[in-house]
Amino acid sequence: MSDKSLPAQSDKRAIDQFINQVRTLPKDAAGQPRLIFALDATASREATWDQASHLQSELFLATRDVGGLAIQLCYYRGYREFKSTRFVRDTSQLLGLMNGVKCLGGITQISRVLAHARDETRTQPVKAVVFIGDCCEESIDELCHTAGELGMLRTPVFMFQEGSDPHASAVFRQISKLSGGAYAPFDRSSPQLLKDLLGAVAVYASGGVKALRDYSQRSSNEVKRLTGQIR
Repeated sequence: MSDKSLPAQSDKRAIDQFINQVRTLPKDAAGQPRLIFALDATASREATWDQASHLQSELFLATRDVGGLAIQLCYYRGYREFKSTRFVRDTSQLLGLMNGVKCLGGITQISRVLAHARDETRTQPVKAVVFIGDCCEESIDELCHTAGELGMLRTPVFMFQEGSDPHASAVFRQISKLSGGAYAPFDRSSPQLLKDLLGAVAVYASGGVKALRDYSQRSSNEVKRLTGQIR
């Protein structure tokens, strides 16, 4: 956490405009596989926020040959601020809107991400959840309970950890295991690794385990390890 980014009125207006604009984007096609892409936008992630925003495009590009995806963007930051878009397919519009989002100091809200994903998939199936974050400041029991619910709903959570915080690593591993997903660490010096991992999840969400296994055969060892965790 950091207090170097305090909320400004101009930033608040930008966030509100971001959400309002996304609500007007075209609806996704019926039956389009759905994926939730969730980001920790607290101050500790400021250095890699832009990188993560641009790498979103990999979620779309990697699935062109297997049917594409409808993606919902979620993020949390500041004091209990949690935002989510509708499910959309136009990556250029989403990336453009995300440029107005800035990181803001606050504690983690991973529980809200998981509960939101659970509620979404109860309404209409969500094929996978991607979460990118660097720490955890919440009750592990609550997180694991909701992760287990997602596992029962067959909505796996892929937890990608920036850095090497040992507590976050332990929590992220449990969330991924209970939900039927997978865990992988990365650091800000390895954007290609995160790109490969995001591409792998996109392929899984669009085409299932078989498509992911085919994809992993021509991918990095990290993607192969990710694939090996899927049950």
